[in-house]
Parts: sequence; structure tokens; C-alpha cells
Amino acid sequence: MLPTVAPPSPLAAFWAAFKENRGAVIGLAVVLLVVLLALGADVIAPYSPTEQFRDAVRLPPAWAEGGRAGFWLGTDSLGRDQLSRLIHGARISLFIGLTVMGASFVVGVALGLACASLGTAVDVAITRLMDLIMAVPSLVLAILVVAVLGPSLTNTIVAVSLVTLPRYVRLLRASALAELQKDYVTAARVAGVGRWRLMTRTVLPNCLAPLIVQAALGVSDAILEAAALGFLGLGAQPPTAEWGTMLADAREFIRSDPWLVTLPGLAILVTVVSINLMGDGLRDALDPKMRKT
Repeated sequence: MLPTVAPPSPLAAFWAAFKENRGAVIGLAVVLLVVLLALGADVIAPYSPTEQFRDAVRLPPAWAEGGRAGFWLGTDSLGRDQLSRLIHGARISLFIGLTVMGASFVVGVALGLACASLGTAVDVAITRLMDLIMAVPSLVLAILVVAVLGPSLTNTIVAVSLVTLPRYVRLLRASALAELQKDYVTAARVAGVGRWRLMTRTVLPNCLAPLIVQAALGVSDAILEAAALGFLGLGAQPPTAEWGTMLADAREFIRSDPWLVTLPGLAILVTVVSINLMGDGLRDALDPKMRKT
């Protein structure tokens, strides 16, 4: 008698599908590194992000001519350590990205379920509002919101959340409407399941896979939008160590001290690309049609 082999657990099956995409694994590793740096910024960073060294203004990185060993990535125009500001900037940028994603996800799920379950009038009203938001370029709309509310970190989160909200609403609405036509939903209705329980316990769990992928990609979009607002002076305000604000402070030195612009730009690039790669892996792992095996 042949021994029976237990099927892999859902988590093991997910990881087996996820690791088939090497780019996604690399992206996940980089994202975890950035998260660890952000969580341990107070311990890992050699200096405070706002501490100024008047005798070390605009120092190049330690390996370049004129650099100092105590400042590995040099200092900015006010004598603040670039490495420390980049590490603390990871905390701010990830906080913005995760907060925006969380707010947009929760509100988007609520509005998407309302579209699918509360009738034509509510559906038309919400979808037309989302169409109106999407008709305006995202950065322009974010600038408009921040200009009305005032530049600050909190208002940046509000503005970027509003910009990214339609993606979740439209995605969940489409998925929920498709699920409502299936036999298991009809069976639940015949069994007397109420509307609220039907939408939250029966329909919503079957719509989560594309939402999870969108949420992962939404973090990188939020980081980019927040960095753009910071670069324009409408995001986090100095002396907050935010990557977009660091770019704005360094733009006048792009010719004389290019590392001041290059380092925060690379931090944004590497983080956003890594999150996108990880999102691609999530899509492949959660969608059986995308799996290689």
C-alpha cells in the first residue's frame, strides 16, 4: 500500500508559487530590509536626522575625495548626516504608503460593497463620483487637495488616499458584481442569508485576491505621490526627513553636489521597484491562471 502524501498547506502552496518568480523574492527581500531599517531607525542611524554639524556642510560620501569616515553618505547643505536622514526617511515614506493603502482599502471596500448591494441609485452616484476623481490627473488632484487643506504630513495622506480610492472601489465593485451571479450566492440567498452577511461573509472573501495585489502596488504609488508632493513643498515639511523633501532641499546643488539628489532618488527608486516586483509575485501566486505549475 502506497503511503498517502498530505497536500501542502495553503501557506506552503502560496510560498511555492510566489518563489517561482525570482524578481518577486528579491523585491520581498529588499522590502523587508527597508522595513527593518524603518523600524530600527532610532538604533541603526548613526545620528539624529535633524542634528547639524556646522563644520561638515555638504561633505561628499566617505569614499569620495573630501569625505569623512564619520559620514558614510556625506552631509546635506545644513550639515545633517545623509545616511541618518535616508534611514529615517524610510520610516516616513513607509508610514505614508501603508497609511494611505489602509485608508483607501477600508473606504474602497465599503463603497465597493455599497455599489454592488444597495441598488442602482447608490451604484450610479458612487461610480460617477469615482469617475470624476479619476478624470483629474492624480498629482494635480493631490496638489489641489493639499493647497486647500494646507501642506503637512497628515494632509498629504488625506490627499493621496483620495487619489488612490477609485482603484479599490472599481475593482471591488466589478469583482462583487461577478460573484453575485454565481450559484453559491444564489444558494445563500435561498437559505435566507441577510444582505450584510451575504456581502461581508460570502462575497467579500472571494474578492480579496485582486484587492491584496492592488494594495501591495498601492503602497508604491502612495510613496511616489507623497515624494512628488514633498518635492513641490506641499508634503512633509522641513526638518522632517522625507525622501521627496530631501530631493527638494538638494535640487539647487544638483550640479555642484550631485550625491545630494542621487541618494534620496535611488532610495525612492529601489523601494518602489521592489514593492512592484513583490506585487507581481503576489499576483502570480494568488491567481491560479498565472502560475507556472
